[in-house]
Amino acid sequence: MPGVTWTIKGRQFSHCKCAYGCPCQFNALPTKGYCTAVIGIEIDNGHHGETPLDGLRVAAVASFPGALHEGHGVATIVIDERANPAQREALLRILSGQDTEPGATIFQILSTVLEKVHDPVFAPIDFEVDVERRRARLVVADLIEARGEPILNPVTGAETRARIDLPQGFEYSIAEVGRGWAKTQGAIVLDMADSHAHFCHLHMTQSGVVH
Repeated sequence: MPGVTWTIKGRQFSHCKCAYGCPCQFNALPTKGYCTAVIGIEIDNGHHGETPLDGLRVAAVASFPGALHEGHGVATIVIDERANPAQREALLRILSGQDTEPGATIFQILSTVLEKVHDPVFAPIDFEVDVERRRARLVVADLIEARGEPILNPVTGAETRARIDLPQGFEYSIAEVGRGWAKTQGAIVLDMADSHAHFCHLHMTQSGVVH
């Protein structure tokens, strides 16, 4: 069992290279045979031990040459520059899968398939996400520029709503499905357009997602 207890409640925007819906959500291979992704999280309230995490933001850029479970991934983690030293350490421990039961969260699982994690970036994170409206904007200067929008009906132009329900998921319980665009710079350069995005409420502890 982990020695430190933690909890985060918040909202997340995830955008990847896959077709709408993302086969990875269903234990299938990625659409193009490899995975690239950008993630933004706003923590509405949370803690790591005695360290409060309310109001902080994190972001990440990741790339895998094949399916995630095949490993060899690389990632860059961005921590809100407003975080004090204790909060920075707490967030890095959570995001790197430490103080977490094996297999309990997406962060812990990803930590087992990443071959390289670049030095963390501490920077302002401009992030807005509305889960129900399926809209998001994520900007980290000189690193990430991304946005998320609803899927549109190709005939009528109306917004299309679809959800993914994972009662035993290790990332979320329910996610709203949309589409996204992102360009990144730095150690991992990506250019993704009009591909899968999902928007979800997060509620995690060291033991996993609270369903």
